[in-house]
Amino acid sequence: LFQALGRSYTDEEFDELCFEFGLELDEITSEKDIISKEKGEEKAKGASDVVLYKIDVPANRYDLLCLEGLVRGLQVFKERINLPRFEKIIPAEGEGQRLIITEQTAQIRPHAVAAVLRNITFTKDRYDSFIDLQEKLHQNICRKRALVAIGTHDLDTITGPFTFTAKAPSEIKFKPLNQSQEYTASQIMDLYRTDSHLRHYLHLIENKPRYPVIYDSNGVVLSMPPIINGDHTKISLNTRNVFIECTGTDITKAKIVLDIIVTMFSEYCEKPFTVEAVEVVCPNGKTHIYPELAYRTEKVKPEYINKKVGISETPSSLAKLLTRMCLKSHVTGNGNHIEVEIPPTRADIIHACDIVEDAAIAYGYNNIQMVIPKTYTIANQLPLNKLAELLRLDLAAAGFTEALTFALCSQEDIADKLGMDISATNAVRIANPKTAEFQVARTTLLPGLLKTIAANRKMPLPLKLFEISDIVVKDPNTDVGARNYRHLCAIYYNKSPGFEIIHGLLDRVMQVLEVPPNEENGYTIKAAEGTAFFPGRCAEVFAKGQSIGKLGVVHPDVITKFELTMPCSVLEINIEPFV
Repeated sequence: LFQALGRSYTDEEFDELCFEFGLELDEITSEKDIISKEKGEEKAKGASDVVLYKIDVPANRYDLLCLEGLVRGLQVFKERINLPRFEKIIPAEGEGQRLIITEQTAQIRPHAVAAVLRNITFTKDRYDSFIDLQEKLHQNICRKRALVAIGTHDLDTITGPFTFTAKAPSEIKFKPLNQSQEYTASQIMDLYRTDSHLRHYLHLIENKPRYPVIYDSNGVVLSMPPIINGDHTKISLNTRNVFIECTGTDITKAKIVLDIIVTMFSEYCEKPFTVEAVEVVCPNGKTHIYPELAYRTEKVKPEYINKKVGISETPSSLAKLLTRMCLKSHVTGNGNHIEVEIPPTRADIIHACDIVEDAAIAYGYNNIQMVIPKTYTIANQLPLNKLAELLRLDLAAAGFTEALTFALCSQEDIADKLGMDISATNAVRIANPKTAEFQVARTTLLPGLLKTIAANRKMPLPLKLFEISDIVVKDPNTDVGARNYRHLCAIYYNKSPGFEIIHGLLDRVMQVLEVPPNEENGYTIKAAEGTAFFPGRCAEVFAKGQSIGKLGVVHPDVITKFELTMPCSVLEINIEPFV
């Protein structure tokens, strides 16, 4: 890194440089440190002590995902070099490479783009960076190869034109990368089912009747995207000409990926920053020339940038700031506009605000003066939260301890253990729960408190707990299909049920809410039944003309299911009507 930057930095200086450029030096570590953190000291013995920088790059900046791009960005930013101009060379008629797409691909991976890097010189570091960039792009913009898969090949081992088609798995046979024998596509799938790296991509084509495959004119398999390249076209340090193909389901992303790879590594070509174009023939007979390497210009008003960022720079200094961010700019039309050239490396510039953001980064976030906003507003607490805060204090004053439990729980917690059917709870389910503990959003606070008591059985009795939090139920009338309610739940756990203590707590809550104990405009309780409650020991609470919850003695079956041994009584009400 320092060699490429042309000078060395202390860790502090480099951290500062990254921050100025809008990046974050996340961690200074080494292979040894990483292994010892993940697997323990023993495994780390003999690992390299070489310092590694972990740099946090924003997800939209694909051009900073390798050393070449990062260094180029920093050098332009520091005005040590000018931004290189990328050039595509279109070979003479009949001399260039062609990639022919057949209609069989339409059902599975319809798009392909390609390019050639001529007379490139690899070293070990450049080669590693080249492979590493492909891997990072695969994980990022390619969405784990679902949208785009990249293949890079030694052009001198194959002869064009190339054909991108799709065949039945049994008809495809080749020697996969770094393997010693040929396999059919079906065998390759079985081979990589246990491979820690490749098994994650098998599902992309596994159940399809045909698998995508790229051949050269002699029937040599280049690759079977998105799984593996052929061993025949493997790139080595001696490779001079590289054929790059990107196949995918999203043509825009495929073009971006191809542009990024060729712009990053064309600097190692004999004629730096030149790329040889490839003609791609679509099934309908149309031909396209790739890579696009498109430069485009956008116009931005200087006052727009100044206003959005909160600075007052002259148009020419704004143009200079943008040029430092690899967006070559100059002032036009009496200084009313800045004309910005967007290079092919910057697919993230979609809207004027992206240009404004880069101007702000180059100006330096720390250099923007802080000012008091012109709009005069007074912040206020959300009334529901204010009520909850006040009630928490009063419940604590009544001798109850506050608990804070998970908003997600298992289906058993809110249904089976409380003697209810899951369909009756109206609960919101998690589509792909990671653990059995977090399958649904809670529809009542009771299970959380019962689990808290179960975890604190060693504590001296009585245990008095409460929680004021949201519960979630399905509601087809809202835009998100669910609704939250703020509930108050309190529990008393002792050798005797202590129904009178929980009833007393309800009276105290109503007293602090100034709700009188009468039917007209106050609160009442009426005998009721609940599956979680002891028969004849359950009451429904009515206030403001509606049912707001229940209180009562918990059913022994429920107590046993939560691994408890003593009786307990509980109150759970919705506090939203009192806001």
